Amino acid sequence: MEQKTIRIAQIMGKWVGGGVEAVVMNYYQRMDKSKVQFDFICDDDSTNIPYEEIKKLGGKVITIPPYQKILTYHKQLKKVLQKGNYKIVHSHINTLSVFSLWAAKSAKVPIRIAHSHSTTNKKEKKKNLMKQILRHFSKLFATDYMCCSELAGRWLFGDKEYEKGKVYLLNNAIDVENFQYNETIRKDIRKEWNIKEETLVIGHIGRFCEQKNHSFLIDIFKQVNQLNRDSILVLVGQGNKMKEIKEKVEQLDLQKNVIFYGQRDDINRVYQGLDAFVFPSIYEGLGMVLIEAQCSNLYCITSTEVPTSAKINENIDYLSLLESPNTWANKILENSKQKIQRELFNQAIQDRGYDIKREEKKLTKKYLKLYERIKEEENEGEKIH
Repeated sequence: MEQKTIRIAQIMGKWVGGGVEAVVMNYYQRMDKSKVQFDFICDDDSTNIPYEEIKKLGGKVITIPPYQKILTYHKQLKKVLQKGNYKIVHSHINTLSVFSLWAAKSAKVPIRIAHSHSTTNKKEKKKNLMKQILRHFSKLFATDYMCCSELAGRWLFGDKEYEKGKVYLLNNAIDVENFQYNETIRKDIRKEWNIKEETLVIGHIGRFCEQKNHSFLIDIFKQVNQLNRDSILVLVGQGNKMKEIKEKVEQLDLQKNVIFYGQRDDINRVYQGLDAFVFPSIYEGLGMVLIEAQCSNLYCITSTEVPTSAKINENIDYLSLLESPNTWANKILENSKQKIQRELFNQAIQDRGYDIKREEKKLTKKYLKLYERIKEEENEGEKIH
């Protein structure tokens, strides 16, 4: 008998074109749609949802009110899940999954996956308090747990659950070939940017929010630019802190040297034009852009708040956020002068489980196994009755 396609409800929360959305889309684009199909449930105030691409791939986008309107959210999500007759719900909203999976349980969805993509940090006091409270309820309505790194898995689900093997580690995999260094692309993108080959170009990709620490990044670049006037900082992303960061750039008289590129859909090309990638996050579950940058064989410098599991090769330095911007700047300049053979294939990406071609097959197998579990439980229930 032919296997029926399993439709899985992917609960995305607010879609803003960030790393989590990129991870889920990476898997979705390559998945065998005859076996597994995704439908995306997003907040109705989302931006950058790729409606056309999802539609072409056979999926659906369903928007509902955000979780802040908790009763409306619960009612609408429950209704959507019942109408779709979903057997598996995969929630990507970290500690907030308690709300989405509560609705899923109310809708009698048998498999409810809570996925940890992040951790927390004491600097975000208000947000941190909410996370710490909700964290204790992370397993309340979930039947299965997933995470993007050991750190993220242990943080949300606890050491005991992780050590018992109850948390499935799903790597933030990428299309390795797509991010491999290409000299032709480097020349093309630098031409687009109107930047000379000898100019030092530092880059960062991420949402403009407290977590990504753009303010400290600007302080670092101020020091870099004082030591090397022929330097540029490229910032890709959007978010509610962008205005504040633009104002800081103007106050430091760096507007001619800092380029805000907003949201882009050619991130793989952006890496080719850079000489160094700086990632001073105050916390991360993993840091997908760091994996991509290393795949492009870029020199990377990141904070010690980022998991060491994100280290793929030796061309990366971890520095404490307690170190001065000047220390970060000197480390960047010291390493950016070294000529690295960026064309070399980065075998470590595949070996460490970040190759989407391999990882997608594992995830499909995992979903099919979960679906089989539903069938087994249904059969057991029929025997009892």
